[in-house]
Amino acid sequence: MSKKSQHVSETPATQFLRHHKLAFTEHVYDYVEHGGTAESARQLGVDEHAVIKTLVMQDEKAQPLIVLMHGDRQVSLKELARQIPCRRVEPCKPEVAQRHSGYQVGGTSPFGLRKALPIYVEAGILALPKICINGGRRGYLVGIAPQVLCELLAAKPVQCAGAAE
Repeated sequence: MSKKSQHVSETPATQFLRHHKLAFTEHVYDYVEHGGTAESARQLGVDEHAVIKTLVMQDEKAQPLIVLMHGDRQVSLKELARQIPCRRVEPCKPEVAQRHSGYQVGGTSPFGLRKALPIYVEAGILALPKICINGGRRGYLVGIAPQVLCELLAAKPVQCAGAAE
């Protein structure tokens, strides 16, 4: 566990990981509204570049998709649209994102989604030795090897990192 030893009950994400017999570490922090990955990285003492955001977006036909991005980078929506390919990509409104993923915004995990969605991962993430990604609840990250994203979720690598946040 992390610096805090409080117990985190199972989430759909941790159930998914355990079901697939995947090793992961648990990292609990005090969730701060609008604190984002900078806040979780600060509290956990990890590089924000290795804290991965799970973003629920949609294309021009309102078809949902997931984008996994470095915590300290933004998604270039134009570049993403060009690579996946579609005309336009935009973030979903929070209530729409929650309906698609089954998770509360701020606690969205790519594991154990309510329904299967296409998942795209910024290629640079796959070069990291370990990542921290949401474990299905606000204030809770899991540490895993990034290759799991492609192996278990069939995430497709893309190069869509925009400017640093």
